[in-house]
Amino acid sequence: MTENQLPELPRLMIDDAVKAALLEDWGRAGDITSQATLPSDAHAVARIASRKTGVLAGLPFAESAFRQTDAALSFEALKQDGDPLASGDTVARIEGPARALLGAERVALNFLGHLSGIASATERFATQISHTKAKIVCTRKTTPGLRAFEKYAVKCGGGANHRFGLDDAILIKDNHIAVAGGVTRAVEAAKTFAGHLVKIEVEVDTLEQLKEALGAGPDVVMLDNMSPDTLREAVDLTGGRALLEASGGIELDTVRAVAEAGVDLISSGWITHSAPVLDLGLDIDIR
Repeated sequence: MTENQLPELPRLMIDDAVKAALLEDWGRAGDITSQATLPSDAHAVARIASRKTGVLAGLPFAESAFRQTDAALSFEALKQDGDPLASGDTVARIEGPARALLGAERVALNFLGHLSGIASATERFATQISHTKAKIVCTRKTTPGLRAFEKYAVKCGGGANHRFGLDDAILIKDNHIAVAGGVTRAVEAAKTFAGHLVKIEVEVDTLEQLKEALGAGPDVVMLDNMSPDTLREAVDLTGGRALLEASGGIELDTVRAVAEAGVDLISSGWITHSAPVLDLGLDIDIR
């Protein structure tokens, strides 16, 4: 993935999140281990390397951690977000005051490992369905305070973003339908309320509900917990009148069959809320 395909996170957003993490880690007295064991003028050279294969995400956060800790630290990126990683690949080199370098290490690696884990998980899903038209998309099942960053990592892994919050799209779920009095009533009310730039999606559990939903004219229909065979029926029934999103319990070993049913989108909460961290480490260059 090339750099210009990725969204660009505002530096202020990154710096604010990283600063909060640094202050949390430093506590009331800073890195007392480095203060106790290293001379104040000690100099160090280090590299960040991947211990596993995966996809890189979060490099701007690592750079911010070292830069905000001490402007005398130099940070040389050797990879870009979205790049594939092999075990042993060097991601970046850092050089400067040793105390500062070690004081920023954990925060830098925490962001890198978490976001690269999401990108790597997304890439595995995306690879399984690359021969189809379907796209893997994330959900709002994100870590509080990190949603924009985790959705950025999904893009780094070749996925796409669902809505970012409750305010940027209308998604009518089963509980909305129950209170509103049915699929048709809910969709019609949403169409009356929404502005011309706001998309409307409705969740259905059965093909009968899908027929009713299509009659109301939403932009997207979410097909919840349907088997591949039922999804194929839903695709035929829809005939291109709305985008179709498959959702519910989709895993790496089932996503291929779901995509081959002909849906447009496949949503997964797992890629953000349960993706394992990608192991990256910082090693001091001993000379």
